[in-house]
Amino acid sequence: MDGYTNVRPASGVRTAAIDEGLRAHMNKVYGTMSVGMLITALAAWAIAGLAISDVPTQYQIGSNTYLTDLGATLWTSPLRWVIMLAPLAFVFGFSAMVNRMSAATAQLVFYTFAATMGLSLSWIFAVYTGFSIIQVFLVTAIAFAGLSLWGYTTKKDISGWGSFLIMGVLGLIVASLINIFIGSPAIMFAVSIIGVLIFAGLTAYDTQNIKNTYLAHAAHGDQEWLGKAAIMGALSLYLDFINMFMFLLQLFGNRE
Repeated sequence: MDGYTNVRPASGVRTAAIDEGLRAHMNKVYGTMSVGMLITALAAWAIAGLAISDVPTQYQIGSNTYLTDLGATLWTSPLRWVIMLAPLAFVFGFSAMVNRMSAATAQLVFYTFAATMGLSLSWIFAVYTGFSIIQVFLVTAIAFAGLSLWGYTTKKDISGWGSFLIMGVLGLIVASLINIFIGSPAIMFAVSIIGVLIFAGLTAYDTQNIKNTYLAHAAHGDQEWLGKAAIMGALSLYLDFINMFMFLLQLFGNRE
């Protein structure tokens, strides 16, 4: 969205109405993000339930675990590349088109994206134990809550982190793509550790940026724009959470 990123709060005394509006705005951001997370979890769990079976098939992945024909199609055929890259294409397309959408349409697209992400992440149920997935999810939730709270309440201006963190994300993408062909455990371990640190920083940075964006535009009273800003803020924090969760899972998840 135009003017969405790196916006400094407008100068002047904040009124009680703006503070109340900010609380409502942040509640909408976290609420939208939470619904998206729930959709992702349910979609991943439902797809994994159809793709993994304890009935013997030709696709054995564990001592008593097998892939159904659907699982083999989703996770072992060339279709897996489409499924893996679909969320990334969704994010770029959504960001480019959100200005032409209504807030209601943008919210629907976000929830559709969350379901697509669930499809993309469903493979983790075939690789990691259910207990470790839940355990890492709870650790991620606690860390995310703390980092987001700090980003919201800190008086320190951390807007300067943005360019450094984005460069870090680009470096992670390049390293991950290279490691697909190399298959180095050392590179994967390093990428996971750096990834956790980068997305921890982005959680605080994005939270402060969402707050500052609202403060800079609240006086204009454009509720439609603010509604879309809340959805884009939810998308940013959702991606921070998902990426931090996946990197922590690679580090600490117990494999089947």
